Amino acid sequence: MILAAAIQMQTGDDRDLNEARALALVAQAADRGARLVLLPEMWEHIGPGKQKAAFAGALEGRQLAPLRELCARRSLWCLAGSIAERAEDGRFHNTSALLAPDGSIAASYRKLHLFDVDIPDGARYRESEQVAPGAAAPPVVALGDLGFKLGLSVCYDLRFPELYRSLSAQGADLLAVPAAFTAYTGRAHWELLLRARAVENQAYVLAPAQAGQIGPHSENRLAWGHASLVDPWGELLADAGPQGEGMALAQLDPQRLAQVRRDLPALANRRRDIFG
Repeated sequence: MILAAAIQMQTGDDRDLNEARALALVAQAADRGARLVLLPEMWEHIGPGKQKAAFAGALEGRQLAPLRELCARRSLWCLAGSIAERAEDGRFHNTSALLAPDGSIAASYRKLHLFDVDIPDGARYRESEQVAPGAAAPPVVALGDLGFKLGLSVCYDLRFPELYRSLSAQGADLLAVPAAFTAYTGRAHWELLLRARAVENQAYVLAPAQAGQIGPHSENRLAWGHASLVDPWGELLADAGPQGEGMALAQLDPQRLAQVRRDLPALANRRRDIFG
């Protein structure tokens, strides 16, 4: 059994401040005994693309260096939610990176589904104006001595169940969903979709989140919060609430995972001969 922490942040457009807060929250989670810590989508910066151009680069560069050093110092697995990775066309990839306890980058995933939506409350989102979509399916990574396999995804991916079925087929028993869900959509769908993905795939769902007013105040972006951990039966194990920074903490139990899959063998009963 291991303790996992889904971090909740309120990220703005001051990258240095965001990084300091992220490092402090990850360290706090480690102090509380967490061995797997997950940061939310865009934990390092939410703001105009011209600001990102000043710091965005390759994954092996400066952006992840302090977090990698912290992981090595505290012997942590850490999902660096998502950062701005410079793309070839001048935009950025919304890239999630999994950091190993030795500080290495164990895996990465560039967000496939981009949030180009007009919200009924009047907000307009065009992620593709700044972000280039990924071109490869998300990976599943064995977490060494933790005994779990983690599948990667980012935020809007949550609405595309085929992505999570693909992760499940690769053996994932933990599903990471770092997010910055809007307050409007989150109120209706956040918990519902997290629990659905957990039940469908009989997996733990780990969902760090952004909360409250995020990004520049002029953009009027409100995030839903409720960083959450959900068990394979769809039970909500921990919820960080609607406002403010903090974390959701819960134990991940391999015996609970095995029990759910044994008692209701839906994964074993899948018609792979028809659906793959």
